[in-house]
Order: sequence, then structure tokens, then C-alpha cells
Amino acid sequence: MSTNITIPIIKELIKFRLTLSVVFSSIISYFLGTNSIDYMTLLLLIFGGIFIVSSSNIFNQIIEKDLDKLMYRTMNRPLPKNEITQNTALFLAISSALIGLIFMYLININVAILAALSIFLYTAVYTPMKLISPLSVFVGAIPGAFPFMIGWVAATNHIGVEAVTLFLMQFFWQFPHFWSIGWAQSTDYKKAGFKMLPTGRKDKSTSAQILFYSIWAVLVSIVPFFGITGELQLSYIGLTAVILLGIILIYKSYILFLDGTNDNAKKLMFTSVIYLTCVQLTFLLDKIFLL
Repeated sequence: MSTNITIPIIKELIKFRLTLSVVFSSIISYFLGTNSIDYMTLLLLIFGGIFIVSSSNIFNQIIEKDLDKLMYRTMNRPLPKNEITQNTALFLAISSALIGLIFMYLININVAILAALSIFLYTAVYTPMKLISPLSVFVGAIPGAFPFMIGWVAATNHIGVEAVTLFLMQFFWQFPHFWSIGWAQSTDYKKAGFKMLPTGRKDKSTSAQILFYSIWAVLVSIVPFFGITGELQLSYIGLTAVILLGIILIYKSYILFLDGTNDNAKKLMFTSVIYLTCVQLTFLLDKIFLL
């Protein structure tokens, strides 16, 4: 067994690209929540977020080490390949969690509480629940939606209607995103015993629920236009952009409902990533040009 902790091993262990995408959503919501950038707060948010998400991902891989060996897409991760010891990984997970929580606490206590809750729910509830019930996706969607909320709370130190709206936008989005992954990777997930799809099957009921939550994700994203979400606002131009993006997401979900192929599920998964990124950027650009 190799005792060297290399950069490629660390990148794989913390799921580097996923970590960056999660932190990106926090950065966007920080800019949405502030009118005067505090660069120290922003740096703490970025690096604290990296450590928090990395910790959750490492804990996840420690818990699922033996199950990862069974799946084609995860069998080459560092722990299944014995490229790093479980004790070393555990040390990295705990250290990352502590450093991340300290950084978040330095921003404000509300951010630290949300970050701690995120690690707990993802690691202690969502991860083991994947073997028990499809409801794990609902549980996992809670910490998964925290980052878009945390950035706003970092900027304002307040959990109000704006932060809750941002949370709901990312919460509902996760169902078409992760169920489309579960659909395309169903064979691999079954090998490990993961119960990811709501009905356990790639059937019309599952695809109908994917379509249902896609619609809800779009509906929540246009609520700020109506002036009922405090400082979180959306102009006519922003509304138009969000609706157009939403139509694409809903259309891809509808195509999966009509024809439940793995190819259509993969297309929906990629569409959902583009949709979320573009919606977040739309809100940011909308704020910049509204000021």
C-alpha cells in the first residue's frame, strides 16, 4: 500500500470538481446578499467551504469504501484501490471538518451551524440511508441545498425569506439532477445495494416525479420576480432568462418521461448542471444591472 499522499489522490478523495461547483454556488449567493464585498469574509467562505465539502466527501468515501469496490464508476477511488489508508483518510476528514468549521465560525455563528449540520446530515444520515430507502435523496437534498443558502447568510448574518428561497431553489433542483444520475447509473447502484430511484425502478412513476420536481425548481426560481422575497429580486429580463432556462430543463425531463433511455437521462443530468449554473449567474447579473 502506498503511503504517499499525492495531489491526484487528494483531488479524487475530496471530489475536487464537485467541491468547486458547490463552493461556486456559495460565492454567487454571497454576492447576491452583499452590497459591499468584505474580502476576508469571502476568502473564509471559499476556503471554509472547500474544507467543509471535502470533509463530507472523504467521510462518505470512508463509509462506502467496500461498496465503492463493487461499482465501475467508483472502483478506482483511492480507498478501494488501497492508495491511502482508512486512518489517514479519517484524519484528513476530521481535520478538514475542524478547519472548515473554524473558518465558518469566523464569518458568523449561523454559517457555522449550517455548515456543521451539513456535514452531519450528509455523513451520518444521507450516506447510510442510501442502503435503506429512496428517501435518502430527500435527506441528501437538504445539505445539498445549504451552500446556496450559506453564501447569503455569510453576507447578511440572517436566515430570512431570501436565504430560504435560495435554499428551495437548489433543493428542488436536486431531484431531477440526482434521479437522472440514478437512472443512468442504476445498474452500478444496484451492485452496491443503493436505493436511489423513488420507486426503485426506471418506470413512469419515477420519470413523472422527475418532471414534477423540475417544474417546482423552475417555479421557485421565478418567485423573486413578484417582490415577496425581500432583498432577493428578479427583473423582467431576469425573469425571461430564468423561464427560458426552465423550459429547457422541463422539456428534457418530459423527454425522459416519454422515452426512459439512459441516454435521455444523461442528457437531463447535463442539462440540469447547465440550468443551475446559468440560473445562478442570471440572478447575479440581474442584481449587478439593477443596482
